[in-house]
Amino acid sequence: MNYATIKWADVANGPGVRVSLFVSGCTHRCPGCFNQEAWDFGYGQPFTRGEEDRILAALAPAHIKGLSLLGGEPFEPANQRALLPLLRRVRAQLPDKTVWCYSGYTLDGELWQPSRARCECTDEMLSLMDVLVDGEFIQARKDLSLRFRGSANQRIIDLPRSLAARSVVLWDGAMTIEAITK
Repeated sequence: MNYATIKWADVANGPGVRVSLFVSGCTHRCPGCFNQEAWDFGYGQPFTRGEEDRILAALAPAHIKGLSLLGGEPFEPANQRALLPLLRRVRAQLPDKTVWCYSGYTLDGELWQPSRARCECTDEMLSLMDVLVDGEFIQARKDLSLRFRGSANQRIIDLPRSLAARSVVLWDGAMTIEAITK
């Protein structure tokens, strides 16, 4: 897997200050996408164990609230296979950090149903995340006033509650900065 960029102090893609990894490769190709260069799976730099180590070190300080995965598309199967070891390490070494993921795939669609996105890593990957922002970006539904998403069709999903219910449960905003600093 390649990655387009890593933002070491991102405040736009989840609550609090976060480390955000923008992976390369996306087959959605949403018109109006803010990150079109990351559609190409070969764009950027190779994601190595060294990059994983740098991300874990950057997540360690108390003022960093978590990791956000964006793209490109984190749930392209090739990207899932590369991201799963990182997520396992984050959960084992930094269990108090939150993990957010942005995907054009929908939880109750392509991620839970047979699709080109589902692979041997999908269920475990979902189980290691706290929040999924799902749904393709739709230019006609773009709304800059929305919190943590770009278009009104996208949902902010509480993954632990959704997985337990086996039904989509929307995030209630409880992971505010105050809630995630305890």
